Amino acid sequence: MLQKIKVIIAFSLIPQYALIQLASKYPEAIERYYSHGIYPFTSRVLRYLLGWIPFSVGDLILGGVLLYSVRWLIVNRKRIIKDFKAWLIDVFFAVALVFFAFYFFWGMNYYRLPIHKTLNISTAYTTEMLTEVTKKLISKSNAIHFSITKNDTLQVSVPYSRKELLQKSANGYKALAQQHPKLAHNTTSTKLCLYSLPQAYMGFSGYINPFTNEAQVNYLTPLYQLPDTICHEQAHQIGYAAENETNFIGNLAAIYNNNLYFKYSGYVSALKDCLNEVYRRDRKQYATLAKSINSGIRKNYQESRDFWDAYENPLEPLFKSSYNTFLKANKQSKGIKSYSYVVALLVNYFKDKEL
Repeated sequence: MLQKIKVIIAFSLIPQYALIQLASKYPEAIERYYSHGIYPFTSRVLRYLLGWIPFSVGDLILGGVLLYSVRWLIVNRKRIIKDFKAWLIDVFFAVALVFFAFYFFWGMNYYRLPIHKTLNISTAYTTEMLTEVTKKLISKSNAIHFSITKNDTLQVSVPYSRKELLQKSANGYKALAQQHPKLAHNTTSTKLCLYSLPQAYMGFSGYINPFTNEAQVNYLTPLYQLPDTICHEQAHQIGYAAENETNFIGNLAAIYNNNLYFKYSGYVSALKDCLNEVYRRDRKQYATLAKSINSGIRKNYQESRDFWDAYENPLEPLFKSSYNTFLKANKQSKGIKSYSYVVALLVNYFKDKEL
């Protein structure tokens, strides 16, 4: 009987995949019935159950599963020849369960409506619009930077611990939800990742655990960047899967926070994306704009570059390429590098706002 159940579940992988591909063609339905229906309930339950625990349960489960999987493969290696059919059923049984859990608890968010439609934000913009918004972001970033350091040549040093920053992050989402109720974030469950060092070598600053709904943050990340990173991972928690959209939401949540260090982190992150786009379009304009940025901000940018350079290794491109392929397989056509969409959201959101 048990073996029959295993076979049924193993073969369910095929109809599961087919159903997800079919559902992905109806983003309006996903938005309504999953992203604003099933997901808010399941995610909130998981955050209530696990959010109070001071360490990452998801990281422990992940480590346990990896160790068990390696052990299982070693113990059952001879079955590949002696009993390949049963061995294969066991493998697909496990894959089918993980596949179902991933898409049920989080993964269907990949197929929801893009955020520019739900927030009614245009994605069309000109180089002139980009330049004007970048100037506004420079002016605001410079002002916040100076209000913190009282010296435009000093880089920002954050006076809080990483755990204190986790606690202060909720404020931004509360303020953001007053303007955009669909971006409300309830019941925090944000943890410092137990595997931050391997994560740094892979080139990642955080991730969302889809099975526990814990937002995992790489605690090695430079402190000035951490507020924006925390808000980015929390944007995944509220059901946004695309990296470009969570970059945008994370920027806003940090900017809307009443803490200056969060505001600084959000503004300089948004500024960096806009500057990168200016550089791609007009090198001379980029050079002019870059000169107007406080040297202390540029030192923070250099701090970030030095940090990631220190962890560069031959395997990092492989990890990022694998994740890129995964994103594209889930309808994220531009993968990790989707700056133009992030910038389109930022430009059209800030173009008529006083910063």
